[in-house]
Amino acid sequence: MESANFHYDRAMLEWQIELGATEAILDRPVNRYDAPAAEEKPKLAAPSASGVTPAVKVDHVAVAESAAAAAGTLDELREAIAAFDLCDLKKGARNLVFSDGIAGARVMLVGEAPGRDEDVAGKPFVGRAGDLLDKMLAAIRMGRASAQAPVYITSVLPWRPPQNRDPKPDEIAMMRPFLLRHIELAAPDVLLLAGNWPCQALLGKRGITRLRGQWTEVAGRPALPMFHPAYLLRSPEYKREAWADLLSLQKRLRDG
Repeated sequence: MESANFHYDRAMLEWQIELGATEAILDRPVNRYDAPAAEEKPKLAAPSASGVTPAVKVDHVAVAESAAAAAGTLDELREAIAAFDLCDLKKGARNLVFSDGIAGARVMLVGEAPGRDEDVAGKPFVGRAGDLLDKMLAAIRMGRASAQAPVYITSVLPWRPPQNRDPKPDEIAMMRPFLLRHIELAAPDVLLLAGNWPCQALLGKRGITRLRGQWTEVAGRPALPMFHPAYLLRSPEYKREAWADLLSLQKRLRDG
């Protein structure tokens, strides 16, 4: 004999089916928050705040070293510097200031960064400072155009810094490989370092009043720091020391 509960339960089930229930109800509730979560797909890297993927940092010095090493002649080095676009000074300069004088000379003079006159002319040491340099060299029977005792001239930087400001350390470091290659290809017997910035670039030192007149070595060659002609125009009281340095150079060339 069927119990009364059976008929009651059956009636309730049929009533729920009529209401649209199509799934059986378990004997205990299910906590859906405890159900295993669906497998998540790998997340993509979040974009930067600007929405732009950060660029890979370029080692400017390494690029300069590679470009300088590939130059086999002075003409090729000039072309390599002209094609070097990583130095921002190039964007504001009128002309590339590469060199003047006679390549292959026994003496190579390295000046500071080009100024306005050098930027316009595309040559180092022009204007008043250039005129004074020519007079200084002529006093020891040398000159940038002298057939008997020529001097080859370049600068630490090939482009003029804006408003003739001092070169920045990163600019010097970036262009230093080109300068060293320039010295190597020009192959002088002696180097003249005119001013603080050539000493900073090639000796890692500054303080020209302390360094001048003391022979040292750069790239395996004798090097003599001396006052820059522009400094002598501002401080003519140091011309005596500059004359002593020129005599020291003359003696070095004669004895060497």
